[in-house]
Amino acid sequence: MRKKNVYLIGIKGVAMTALAVYFTQKGYKVSGSDVCSKFLTDEVLSDFHIPIKKGFQAENIDEKYDLVVVTGAHGGMTNPEAVAAKTLGVPVFMHGQMLGDLMSEKEGISVAGCHGKTTTSALIASLLIHSGIDPSYAVGAASINSLGPAGHFGRGGYFVAEADEYMTCPLTCKIPRFLWQKPKILVITNIEYDHPDAFADIEETKKTFAEFANSLPTDGVVVACADDRNITQILPSIHKQVITYGFSPKADFRIERFYFGSARSFMRIKHQGISLGEYMINLAGKHNLLNALAGSIAVNLTGIDWDKIRENLQLFTGTKRRFEKIGMYNDVMLYDDYGHHPSEILATIAGAREWFNDRRLIVIFQPHTYSRTKSLLNEFAKAFTHADMVIVTDIFPSARENFDPAISSKMLAIEANKYKKNVHYCPNKSDALSFLRDKLAGGDIIITMGAGDIYTWQSDIIKLLKAL
Repeated sequence: MRKKNVYLIGIKGVAMTALAVYFTQKGYKVSGSDVCSKFLTDEVLSDFHIPIKKGFQAENIDEKYDLVVVTGAHGGMTNPEAVAAKTLGVPVFMHGQMLGDLMSEKEGISVAGCHGKTTTSALIASLLIHSGIDPSYAVGAASINSLGPAGHFGRGGYFVAEADEYMTCPLTCKIPRFLWQKPKILVITNIEYDHPDAFADIEETKKTFAEFANSLPTDGVVVACADDRNITQILPSIHKQVITYGFSPKADFRIERFYFGSARSFMRIKHQGISLGEYMINLAGKHNLLNALAGSIAVNLTGIDWDKIRENLQLFTGTKRRFEKIGMYNDVMLYDDYGHHPSEILATIAGAREWFNDRRLIVIFQPHTYSRTKSLLNEFAKAFTHADMVIVTDIFPSARENFDPAISSKMLAIEANKYKKNVHYCPNKSDALSFLRDKLAGGDIIITMGAGDIYTWQSDIIKLLKAL
């Protein structure tokens, strides 16, 4: 029997690479196309011997393909390769639609929220696997530290996926991506105004999350954070079973005590007044305690008991680009993080401060998109107060937006220094490293942060640190 051929347009993106691994493990012949730039996923695709064509050209497509998947990042259905496939009669799907179709073959566990989706969905996958279940999953990271690639075709009955509220395709399909998913269990970590190009305001964002929750089957369960005001405001409009979690005394599952020590985090959990004991995770910050609790509740709903969850939580060490430890060089510790929204930045820096209270904390931040930086300028300005020193580089633009002269990283630095005079504007990598070279001292913690290409600076930062 001939192997089915699947072709992924924009295959190097983390979400598409997860699909590439999933289809490969399912027995499909996988190939795809993308730009020539270096991506975090290059190694994963190479390990699975997945060929990549230089994109995006109509001649890359012929009748041998049984299925083509494309992302909104590369023009969606207007991409030349997608157009060529449709002309040839090859079925073409947007990534969000494809993910929903794959989930429909299993019992779905979706993780939605403006922040925490990747960590929480990866943690759920990890807990299930270490509990002897073999779930399928598609997580938005290059890799999961304890599992390997962030995509997997499992033999078990569950499919775990991130559920993104952004548009299916900015050009051709405005439907929020997560509405293609029909999970049995839905985790909502938080709701914020993160996509000014997709939603008019926070009210429209909240309404969309409520719509997703109400699309669950009759026996579906929503696991929702009781600490998030925007979530609590939509709970009355959700007509499904809801289980709440958080630090709030009103939460069904409550973190009643917590503390940090030796690069570990601890929490004591109560469920409706009954203690479930103490749990340890290898992740920094109060936000990750919430993520761990949310993921644990979802896994408990599949039938895994809390003693097994406590044991397996200790095996999870995070994902690529989520407060990822790169290494220690001449007594300077280097981390990398994907944080690009003010709340994510604030939470990550606060978590680092809780773990490393006696060390100087240096953040190198690359803002992502003109629209987000402009819309959330005041929030960004307040996000760096837990850091000792901050370097802000030029904005990394999205391919879907034009240059906006009304906003810049220099403006962000000026605004941030109104709250704490610790922010320095350095336009590019050369300027940033030159500035950093004269400021570093033993014991420092450096965090590179942003959703652009700042992770590619790591090798040059390491060279600088080794030369100290």
